[in-house]
Amino acid sequence: MRILVTGATANIGRMVVDELLELGATRIRAFTVDPVKAALPPAVEVVTGFFNRPDRVAAALDGVDRMYLAPHIPTVTAVCRAAADAGVRHIVDLAGVKGLHWQAIEDAVEACGVPFTHLEPGEFMANTTGWAPQIRAGDEVRDAWGDAAGAPIAQEDIAAIAARVLLSDDHFGRSYELTGPETISRRQQVATIAAELGRPLTFVELPADEAAAHYRSLMGEFGDWYLTGLAQLAEHPQPALPTVEALLNRPAMSYGEWVRRHADLFR
Repeated sequence: MRILVTGATANIGRMVVDELLELGATRIRAFTVDPVKAALPPAVEVVTGFFNRPDRVAAALDGVDRMYLAPHIPTVTAVCRAAADAGVRHIVDLAGVKGLHWQAIEDAVEACGVPFTHLEPGEFMANTTGWAPQIRAGDEVRDAWGDAAGAPIAQEDIAAIAARVLLSDDHFGRSYELTGPETISRRQQVATIAAELGRPLTFVELPADEAAAHYRSLMGEFGDWYLTGLAQLAEHPQPALPTVEALLNRPAMSYGEWVRRHADLFR
């Protein structure tokens, strides 16, 4: 069985490679835009390319049985068609909560006719590294909707699930909504970081106009959409689901544990 891992330069795709190796997979091909940055182990076959180059995608798919599909909406339809033409027998895609922005990923995967498994995480714990410059510079985190409460997930857990699903025939046609193990507010996340660093940190609520300007500068047209989502989480906190623990046979990583592992990002 040859497995193609796309988006293997960093973050989840790179972690999927390590998880597959840990589980004993031997025929792994990594599709990466930057092999030097990816620093892939010698046992991994490396193909350099990006989704916007169809010829490189087709070359990477030659002889592939299963594929981890990183999310890239502009070319997902073409990539999925190429996977079907190459004889891929299982696509494990990273999408998001059904019906929202990443729905296009799932739609394209299903349309190509290859057996699939959808992974649907919500907010990543790693998104809070956006606070790191403020934390390194002072004792305040100025942001919006401190009481917005979600169940963020560690990218490490997503990668671990992706690897296990790729190596199994038991997940065809399934969709897995993935969360962390607890519902935690943004204000509580800042307090967790403070406890790990051993120093005081205060969450300071931005006025609405400042919050809007801040997120538009960060996310462009998606800034207002993101703020609307935070407002909804303040009124209706996201519940934590048991899916990660059920799939991994271990508890999902807590936010506190994630901060302990990555505390140097905030120092």
